[in-house]
Amino acid sequence: MSRSKVRENLMKALTPSDDYTETLSTLSYGSVHKRFDPYIDIDWDHPDFAVRRDDDRWILPPTDPFGAHPWYQALPRERQIHIGMWRQANVAKVGLQFENLLIRGLMQYVFALPNGSPEFRYCTHEAVEECNHTMMFQEVVNRMGMDTPGMRPWVRVVGPLVPFLASFFPEWFFVMVLAGEEPIDHAQKTVLRGGERTHPMLERVMSIHVAEEARHISFAHRYLEQHVPELGPVHKLILSVVFAPTMRIICDLIAVPTRRFRQDCDVPRWVVRDVFWRSPEARKTLRGFFADVRMLAGELKLMNPPAKLLWKICRIDGPASRYRSEPARAV
Repeated sequence: MSRSKVRENLMKALTPSDDYTETLSTLSYGSVHKRFDPYIDIDWDHPDFAVRRDDDRWILPPTDPFGAHPWYQALPRERQIHIGMWRQANVAKVGLQFENLLIRGLMQYVFALPNGSPEFRYCTHEAVEECNHTMMFQEVVNRMGMDTPGMRPWVRVVGPLVPFLASFFPEWFFVMVLAGEEPIDHAQKTVLRGGERTHPMLERVMSIHVAEEARHISFAHRYLEQHVPELGPVHKLILSVVFAPTMRIICDLIAVPTRRFRQDCDVPRWVVRDVFWRSPEARKTLRGFFADVRMLAGELKLMNPPAKLLWKICRIDGPASRYRSEPARAV
């Protein structure tokens, strides 16, 4: 075979499929024509968005793991409101910190992409949307007046190292992306689907976030479907064994409150342990977060025996979704 023929076959192997390129073009089109601006599409000063410390709508609903706990439900109304405001403000703070890391990783990833790469445009669109989300979440925290810290302090030290993973092992980086986005998306959809009485400001923010995160999650799934089959056996084995621990560690960083929460809200340690994730109901919620990614791992043939054992050790094993975003009650 001639050298030119070998080069042609190699270029064909490296060229993304038409279906993949079309998917990214569709997502980019949506980012242009179906996008939100936090300071245009949210009327922050609307009377309905006013933040009051005696508003029952800050009480955590039963769909929230903490709101469902008997200890919380037995508290006086004023304490329920205070804890609810603190928790929801901290969730927003954690969300913006995670998306800050995601933005840095996306920029690190696109920096070295070749000309003509189908990922460049969409990843840049996604980074812009995530920047808007960080402003949106910070606005929520500021208006609630709760000085919440977000993630644990050590994340500020380790966090800047995470984006570099996007350069030498991007498939693992996008697994990390899903590890953060899937639990937040799952929790917000549960609240919106449940029709609970939620503060209008939070409801509007969650609606916007869910709408745009659908594109981001779709891209991460599609990226892994496209590129994981191209990995060599060693990288594929590594990805299979880090998949479940990555999901569990990042989920805990996002969902589990810090010691500051217990101190500021006077919450017993045993209650936090019950909610995250010792009680049977909490473990069911935890497993429900990852039904979609269990489906993805199975489709990518990353559910080998060692990987299955790790999913079980991390307590996030269970049935996979039949389709993306399948409601937890059906799963």
